[in-house]
Amino acid sequence: MARGDQLSRQWKIIQCLAASRVGKTVADLASDVECHWRTVYRDLDALQAAGFPLYTEKVDGKNLWTLLDGAGHQIPIPFSLTELMALYFSRGMLKVLKNTVFYDSLESLFQKIKTTLPPEYIHYLDRIERSLDVAPKPYKQYENLKDTISRISGAIAEKKVIEIDYYTMSRKKENRRTVVPYKIWFFDDSFYLIGFCRMRNDIRTFTLDRIKALRLTDETFSLPEGLNIDEQLSTSFGVFLGETQTVRIWFSSEVAGYIREKIWHETQVIHDNTDGSIVFEARVAGTDEIKFWIMKWGADARVLAPTSLREELKTEAETMLGYYQNEKPETDLKRIGK
Repeated sequence: MARGDQLSRQWKIIQCLAASRVGKTVADLASDVECHWRTVYRDLDALQAAGFPLYTEKVDGKNLWTLLDGAGHQIPIPFSLTELMALYFSRGMLKVLKNTVFYDSLESLFQKIKTTLPPEYIHYLDRIERSLDVAPKPYKQYENLKDTISRISGAIAEKKVIEIDYYTMSRKKENRRTVVPYKIWFFDDSFYLIGFCRMRNDIRTFTLDRIKALRLTDETFSLPEGLNIDEQLSTSFGVFLGETQTVRIWFSSEVAGYIREKIWHETQVIHDNTDGSIVFEARVAGTDEIKFWIMKWGADARVLAPTSLREELKTEAETMLGYYQNEKPETDLKRIGK
């Protein structure tokens, strides 16, 4: 049996006992965690050996197991014991936020949780951590963004308009923008500002790394009636917003399984084909980001709609083909100055 399965089952046993006011029989626990009663006995022995305050007594002819309150430790309302354990365990998943004001506050919270939990519970969570490694994707260094995040958060809270000097990557140019800040958004290991840009007269997404200077103005603002930023962001395939349209993509049977195993977009619908291939359909705001996602799958993906996206992919493919057909590697290196 995999060690991860064993620890997962023991975690469920702890949850079941913590949630029960009168206790549970071994048969009850076996039913709850869907395993044999002998396995439950072994898990209970292991938990007791680890220091968990498990107690058993006979009531109406039945042996009931209960979880004591951690040798006198009081669990603060409204958190349950297992919720505190889950919070403490989640700290490894949040290391991606290191060097931000958010992580500093979370670290403080985790230390408070640690002083609340009994030692045997901490030891148990450490055991789980050794068997389950949370490895974040490559991420940015956020230390330089602390001040920017703090000032923008303050502007949003006080409803103050800001001015930013912003570097646009596509134009390789820096310009000054007056922005009504609506929300700071953390997505795919980057921080973004969602706000109304007066220069573009539209809601825009700004990468915080590219804000070179920021000034808080004295001008206040009110949110437009009916504006729901979360609803608008939910239609985006990534970060940036645009006109909402239906995208239909064919995926070969070779990669269909990979597409099925994730929720790529809230509106996605997957249609089956008799040959094992699928058609992925979603309503997305803007197609720039989904275009790069499609390209990731190479020849195993084909755009069916909209026509504009299909033409963009065709142009990209023709350009790439030209690089490989018309030039040798040595010529290519000379052309780009290497």
